[in-house]
Formats: sequence, C-alpha cells, structure tokens
Amino acid sequence: MVKKYFLLFIPVSLFSLILLSGVPGRGAESLTPVPPACPTCCETLKPHPGISADDLMRIKYHVKYTKFAQDYRGYGYFKFGPAGGPVRSRYWSRYRIILNGKNTEFDYKDLITLLGPQIVKGLSVLNWTYLDPEKDQEVWVWLPNLRKVRRMSQSEEADPFWGSDFTTEDVSTRKWEDETYKMVGEKKFPGHFSFFTEKMYYENSDCYVIEGKPKKKDWYYSKRLMWLHKDFGGLIFDEVFDQDGKKSKTFLKTYEIRENGCLPQIFLEVEDQITHHKTVIGFDKEDIIFNTGMSEGFFSQKTLMRSKW
Repeated sequence: MVKKYFLLFIPVSLFSLILLSGVPGRGAESLTPVPPACPTCCETLKPHPGISADDLMRIKYHVKYTKFAQDYRGYGYFKFGPAGGPVRSRYWSRYRIILNGKNTEFDYKDLITLLGPQIVKGLSVLNWTYLDPEKDQEVWVWLPNLRKVRRMSQSEEADPFWGSDFTTEDVSTRKWEDETYKMVGEKKFPGHFSFFTEKMYYENSDCYVIEGKPKKKDWYYSKRLMWLHKDFGGLIFDEVFDQDGKKSKTFLKTYEIRENGCLPQIFLEVEDQITHHKTVIGFDKEDIIFNTGMSEGFFSQKTLMRSKW
C-alpha cells in the first residue's frame, strides 16, 4: 500500500452518504465463513471476432454484476482527500444475488452498507433490478439516524456517490439498456498509471473501443468511450464527456481473473479532468466470495430496518 494519495475530498453531505446499497457487517450472523471456491460458476462469456458492440456490452455487464455466479459477497473501502493532504476512508460491505432464471420478475438484487467510521455506520441502499428493461429499478435508502427508509428517484443517480467523484449510476445502477452503443474500433490500450498503486496497467493490451450514449435526455454526460479487454470483455478504462463534448472524467478498473472463471473487480479509480480530484474504490480480494447460498429474502426493506450492521 502506498503512503501517498492524490484523491478527492468533498464535504460529505447526508444525501451523498446515503447513496449506497445495504449489507451486514463482518460480525453479523449471516457472515459465517464459507469456502472461497466457486465450483458452480458457469463459464464467463468470451468476446470473439466479429462480435457486435451490443453483445460486447452485454458481456461487460455480465462481468460487472457477476452474473457468472449465483451470488456475491465482498468488502471494500473508499479513500479520498485533498491533494497532499490527509486521506479519509470509509469502509463498506456488499452483497448481490443473481436471480435471472430463478425468478420471473427480477434479474438481480444488490445491497451495500457502510461499516465505518462510526459517524456514518449503517447508511445503506437496497437495489432491485427487473428483467423487464422497461421497468425502472427499485432503490431504497436506509437512514439509521432517522430510522427511516426512503425511496431514491432516477434523477438522483447523477449525484455524487458517497461524496466522491463517482456517481451513483457509475457504481450501482447503470444497466445495459441505459445507453446505445457503436463500435469505434480495435486498438491497443496505451496503458494507464494508477495514482493509487503507482503502477502501470494494461499497457499494450488488445481492446475493443465502444462509444456509448445515454438514452436519458439532458443527462450529465453526452457519451462515453469504453476500452473493453479482448480476453475477458471487462471494461478497463472509461472516458466520459460532458454535454459540451469535453472530457470530464476518466476511470481505471482492474480485475483478478481466477482459475474458476470468476472476475472480481479489485479497485476502481476516477479522476475529474477539470479539477483533477481523484477517488479510489478498493476491495479486499481475499474476502470476495461467490456462491455462498444466500437467500433472496435477505434483500428486503425489513432487513435494512432491523439490521444493526
């Protein structure tokens, strides 16, 4: 772990803190240790010559939302702060259950919760995503200090996630159906230097470059240029352009490819190209576990209200 970060600090408002999806803390009963193996994962979908932009992006979301597994459990952190100043951290836990094929209504359900520090502990969000692309996601926020569950609107997806340079849409709610896609070409990625690890990633990697444009009118970005790795279809680099066509943000995403085909995201970095503020989301890779046998019933508003995290 490096000792120096150049990350973003934005005063964390109550609203930006609640943009998460809730899950139990490490000490909770539901976190009984389970084997780290993923024996029942289906094979990850693979890119192939002549593949369309639409199908490539389907693979991308297959990877992002771990649809190769029955469920997912992981722990992570945010680190942010002023350039050269003190680094602030937030710790969180995430659960997801994949329901496509097991439930005729929902694709997956997702929970994230803050585990610390104490001042923000318990802030959580519950996200249900439908199989029907015409149906909006159901997203509920748990405010532990107010003992209240509040429903989140679609417009709030453009707001900062946890006071960071990520939006809620970046982290949690964006779906394949939210954009239109066009193949730009096949190129070698020049590489990107991580401010977090101080290493170069994906230098000279063969990639597909896809242009994505939002279907929502007057949205906060006009397009994205996405670099998808040819070997596994994961989005490794993302360039976001504002409504004036100026590059506003860049994202680096790294993965761990496991022997059983699972592709956990290890860390994500974002840099605001205007202010040069930076934020990192990291995961404890040894705690990323698939196919734990969790129940769909856990992903409920009742769980949000009764849990003490």
